[in-house]
Amino acid sequence: MNSTLQKQITVMFSRLNNLSAAASFPAIGTLSDLLTVSCAPFTQQIVAAKPKDLTAFATASVEMWLRAVHSFLISVSLSEASPIWSSVAGYYSSHYSVRAFAHLFGLFHLHKKRRLIQIALQGKGWVLHVEKKNGGDREHKLYWKYLHEHPQLSNDPFFYLNREDIAQSDGSHRNRANYADHVNRFPVFKPLDAEYLSRRIQKIAELPLSDVPVPNSDRFPDIEAVQIVAYHRIVKFRKFVDETVNPTHRFWKVHRTPSWIPKTLTFEVVDPAYAEIYARKS
Repeated sequence: MNSTLQKQITVMFSRLNNLSAAASFPAIGTLSDLLTVSCAPFTQQIVAAKPKDLTAFATASVEMWLRAVHSFLISVSLSEASPIWSSVAGYYSSHYSVRAFAHLFGLFHLHKKRRLIQIALQGKGWVLHVEKKNGGDREHKLYWKYLHEHPQLSNDPFFYLNREDIAQSDGSHRNRANYADHVNRFPVFKPLDAEYLSRRIQKIAELPLSDVPVPNSDRFPDIEAVQIVAYHRIVKFRKFVDETVNPTHRFWKVHRTPSWIPKTLTFEVVDPAYAEIYARKS
């Protein structure tokens, strides 16, 4: 890993090691509010980053990852009950993992101000680079593109562009569920089953595959592919933070294994063939 990135993430998490993990998440919208204040009136491209700004990037990344985990569980639970919502929840699980990584690497899309904010090291201090967002920089493309091109993940097969102009893409598959007419997938609704959830999680973790199964809208609902890539993106974030911050870190130690997940969600990759793909690093 780049030493600057290592140092940045360490600094982002440093203040959290002195706080109670149970009460360390700030109020909703905190990072957006802090960045708006720090960067206002948005006439400068570089502004000093305050310690609380850096800490909020860390908590935002972990909270976004927790959203990914929760969305994955919703997707798996609805696999048979609602293929449409299962695929949508699975897509958002992946999108939240992508955002978690982006925030961890210091990028935030300040939506209302149409600005991209990036943490950077300048001299011996941390600054915020403020850049105007291009008209075509939609959130569901820009974060994915950022990770795809980031030196830390550019060679990782799980972090590709989120295109909507080809069938084999997370975005196209999500669009089929959200916007296509006559999807017509309404199986008899069954109450959620904890035993089914556990079996499916185990199956996803152990599936023997030879490559990353990119969701394909021509095979809609391609739920298995949606859930597999979502699961492995979740696992990759957890593993990355473990290696960077340390599982014993006061804040991360509590949140890396949420109290609300089923015991079968162990964040492991069991199958050797797939583990080889999973282990690829830039």
